[in-house]
Amino acid sequence: MKTNPVKRKLEEGEPTFGTWLSLGDLYATRVLARLGFDWMTLDIEHSAIDWKQATTIFAAIADAGCVPLARVPEGTHHYIKRVLDAGAWGIVVPMVDTVEQARVAIAAAKYPPVGNRSVGGGMHSMNFSATAGDYYQRANDEILVVLQTESPQGVENAPEIYSLPGCDAIFIGPNDLRFQMREADGTFPTPEAHEAAIQRVIEVGKQVGTPTGIHAMDEESALDRAQQGMQFLAIGSDLRLMTAKAQEVVQAVFPKETARDVARY
Repeated sequence: MKTNPVKRKLEEGEPTFGTWLSLGDLYATRVLARLGFDWMTLDIEHSAIDWKQATTIFAAIADAGCVPLARVPEGTHHYIKRVLDAGAWGIVVPMVDTVEQARVAIAAAKYPPVGNRSVGGGMHSMNFSATAGDYYQRANDEILVVLQTESPQGVENAPEIYSLPGCDAIFIGPNDLRFQMREADGTFPTPEAHEAAIQRVIEVGKQVGTPTGIHAMDEESALDRAQQGMQFLAIGSDLRLMTAKAQEVVQAVFPKETARDVARY
């Protein structure tokens, strides 16, 4: 049975770099999975992706030698079981604000007696090049559990959440964190306050020995965060990579006054 190289890198203190998949396109996924990313996360939380589509994408990533992960819509037993049985090698769980929410997610990703994941299916083991029996024996050691900190409450509860057995890494959704930090009148936090919350997550992660990470919009930002000690780093998405390059092309070949018109299509 294959082992999860991302889990090993995180345990050894090394940074890992991946990207987000929001298009749900098999062709694009197959291309990206062969370029050298450590992992790729299929965003089932915010994208219109069905279960059959997800299963095919997880398989394509695994067959290319990359690690397929899934961001679930929420950290419930139902969603976590479905993505893992569909062949994901790990989960990214959004909006984990409390210790109890974290415990529920971790338990759903682990077979008994460690957790309460239901036993069944066969697609999961195929992506690890294993028999179902081998998968059941070793999956608890190979499935990656990443919990997201995206609110002031999550930051406040960070020491307790990050210390839980089975929490492999913490991932900050910077946009959600910024929105969750808004005042009652809608005022956004200052950049300094937002960054202070991010630094608190990094600090707690180092204190308890749990890797942290964040969604960065470009490679320079990701490398800067790695220098700060973060290890689970997402760089943009398939959609952003495509549009950013397309915008460069449009800006290069069209006059500025024309580029604005072209951008509408």
